[in-house]
Amino acid sequence: MTAQNAAELYGRISADTELTNALFRQALQDPNGALSRIVEIGEAEGLPVTAELVRAHLETLDDSATSRWLLKARGGL
Repeated sequence: MTAQNAAELYGRISADTELTNALFRQALQDPNGALSRIVEIGEAEGLPVTAELVRAHLETLDDSATSRWLLKARGGL
């Protein structure tokens, strides 16, 4: 598991608007569940990540939409 996997997984999720929106909605209701779902997606895509790698990657992004998402979902992420 590497930070590169987290970056690649983020790119794949970001490219799928429907999945991105579903994860956003889930994060608003259940941030830890959304994080678990991202880890599951990584396994399914052959890009294993940990919750910690996902958090670390999201914190490095200079993207206003992601920043707003993090603020809203901060409780679990």
